[in-house]
Amino acid sequence: MSSSENSDEFNMLKHFKRLLSYHELLINITLRDVKARYKQSLLGAVWAVIHPLSLMLIFTVVFSKFLKVQTHGAPYPIFAYCSLLPWSFFASSLTFAIPSLINNSNLITKIYFPREIFPIASVLACLLDFLVAGILFVFMMFYYHIQVSWYVFFVPFIICIQILFTLGIAFFGTAVMVFFRDVRYIVPLGLQLWMFATPVVYPTNIIPARYLSLYMLNPMAGIIDSYRRVILYGESPNITYLGIAFLISVFSFYLAYCFFKKVEMKFADVI
Repeated sequence: MSSSENSDEFNMLKHFKRLLSYHELLINITLRDVKARYKQSLLGAVWAVIHPLSLMLIFTVVFSKFLKVQTHGAPYPIFAYCSLLPWSFFASSLTFAIPSLINNSNLITKIYFPREIFPIASVLACLLDFLVAGILFVFMMFYYHIQVSWYVFFVPFIICIQILFTLGIAFFGTAVMVFFRDVRYIVPLGLQLWMFATPVVYPTNIIPARYLSLYMLNPMAGIIDSYRRVILYGESPNITYLGIAFLISVFSFYLAYCFFKKVEMKFADVI
């Protein structure tokens, strides 16, 4: 590789422009992933709702009936579903995105195009599931008489932060998995542990104050907390928590994308 090529390796703007020139391919692969996911499935996209809904029912029994988790006036089912929706989006995105290069090795070894298209397409396909499952959430808000405030307009911004963070983890995990297939087994375990280190089934305020600053270094904690505040409680997100999530998301995305592009040319040889 020439020195000029090497100096362009971390030119983020150049890579983004190149990626945009392949937007039609990105759309086609995203649609292919969506169709393949529900091919020969009786329920189709309904599975996008069944997963968070079933978890909500289980957690409602365990944490509401037995452990008596306090939710500050919000019914526990919608309290849990409000966080399970974005968490399911995050977890399914990583589950599908991280092995995406391995699963498409036949294309990678034949022609060149930006390899990040595969993890991005996986995340976009899961975003569609997230939006579909969100329809049930809207009905639940009507059922439980949840009043919507103007703070709900923070939701698109929170989603963008979550996508940015998810892509950062996906780029890093995808690249590492090309060289070390052990990642395939680490991801499910890591996501299970990560969920219980995030306020998905419990409120943030149960964390002792002396540990809260360390706890909120988990970007998903600030993201989940923000969803609940702006949607369920009709209040402003905690700017400190959301700001930490934003900064870590941008930083992790940048580092992971640089790493991905740095090792990209080795994928075809190793995969």
